[in-house]
Amino acid sequence: MTPPRPRRPLRFGLSLAPDASAPLLRTAQEADRCGLDLLGIRDRPYRRDTADALALMAAVLAGTSRIRVLPAVACLPLRPPAALAKAIATMDRLSGGRAELGLGTGMEPGGVEAYGGPRLDGAASRRALEEAVQLIRLHWSDQNGLRFAGEHYRFAAAQAGPAPAHQIGIWLGVTGPRGLDLAGRVADGWIAPSSLVPPKRLADGQRRLDEAALRAGSPARSAASTSSKGTSTGGSRGASCTARRASGSTS
Repeated sequence: MTPPRPRRPLRFGLSLAPDASAPLLRTAQEADRCGLDLLGIRDRPYRRDTADALALMAAVLAGTSRIRVLPAVACLPLRPPAALAKAIATMDRLSGGRAELGLGTGMEPGGVEAYGGPRLDGAASRRALEEAVQLIRLHWSDQNGLRFAGEHYRFAAAQAGPAPAHQIGIWLGVTGPRGLDLAGRVADGWIAPSSLVPPKRLADGQRRLDEAALRAGSPARSAASTSSKGTSTGGSRGASCTARRASGSTS
């Protein structure tokens, strides 16, 4: 039986659609001034008239002072994990430790393929996602002589890094049972869009995530929720982010 999760302070944030015609930086600065804790930026580069999520994330971190920012979620098939790891770590260092990372396999396989990315089935997408988490954490370890050889990604560097300013959380954008098992086993949390995971499914998803974490030797943690209208940790309506801090080896 899954033990009860410890209570955590309630925190709020905003999910930002990167419409290039919208006042994106001003919206982020308002969120920062209003005291929100998190800003998630959607990453769908194959959509017309959208700003690049990572470029926007860097601009937001430079133009704010306290809010934490993450891609929610980075489109892995179009974001090579080693380059993504370096970009996120650089932003984390320059912002004083305010960057986090959401990672997913792409909401629209057809759009990903049209933009030059691979079209993978569900099982292959999950394997690629797991490899990416491992490779990114390896890159952030700032060790020398790093090598990674997976089915989907390869990496060899005499020197990796830079290491981020703080232990960046990796949240996976998954929805199905196998995806939740993966998030509980290898990641730090779960990001689920409300359009795919309605509120009545959040509790079941949380339990599955916690059980997978416990099987992997990591303790279950508190829940968080995020939507296009806002984010709250501890549970709310909208899409959800379930935060679980990983422990032990990241390999």
